[in-house]
Amino acid sequence: MATISPSRRRSFYEGMRDTLPLIIGAIPFGIIFGTLSGGAGLSAAGALGMSLFVFAGSAQFVALGMLANGAAWPLIALTTLVVNFRHLLYTATLLPYLQRLPRRWQAALAFGLTDETFAVAVQRWQAPGTRPDDHWYQLGSMLFMYVNWNLCTIVGLVAGRLLAGIADWGLDFAMLAAFIGMLIPYLKDRPNYAAMLAAGASAIVFQSLPHKLGLLAASLIGVGAGLLAERWASTANGTPSPEA
Repeated sequence: MATISPSRRRSFYEGMRDTLPLIIGAIPFGIIFGTLSGGAGLSAAGALGMSLFVFAGSAQFVALGMLANGAAWPLIALTTLVVNFRHLLYTATLLPYLQRLPRRWQAALAFGLTDETFAVAVQRWQAPGTRPDDHWYQLGSMLFMYVNWNLCTIVGLVAGRLLAGIADWGLDFAMLAAFIGMLIPYLKDRPNYAAMLAAGASAIVFQSLPHKLGLLAASLIGVGAGLLAERWASTANGTPSPEA
């Protein structure tokens, strides 16, 4: 059996360590998914299977709501695809760093690319210096999130059968707080503020669009606003923009 070098183990545990604050915010989210699954008509095995093989919190909640309303599976699949379109932006950002890895690594890291793991991994990849074991850092974050999400699903399945009304306790606010925590470190310059404000305003304006298309529209508008702000800032400073 091949041994793991100390530097790889260190990167792996650092990925887990840096993900811990976001894990805390995700715990109530996973528990609530487990508690709501029974009311949506999903069996315990189905709920756990979704967490094991889909592993996408927002998409799982969307699918759960559509199952409760009797939606057909092709529509559920299409809607969850739209909800997860933001992962295309994540992939585009990480591609320069991950394209050198073997396909088995790329497949594993792509499967586990959650919002939380992206938030910590992208800062690690973009940090100055050369660290050949950064993919172990992302793996540590990914596995920590994966184990936590599935354990919380199990806790939610049990709690949903023991505690009446747990879904109404307001625990889902913790996930909102976690997303705010992921956003704050990026608010360092005008392009990032422009992207945040444009995406937030667009999400409010387009929230009534069906099948979560408002989320996709807000993402694209936010990215466009950030790119325009970066181009204007580069022009004002007399330096070429990265796209030039």
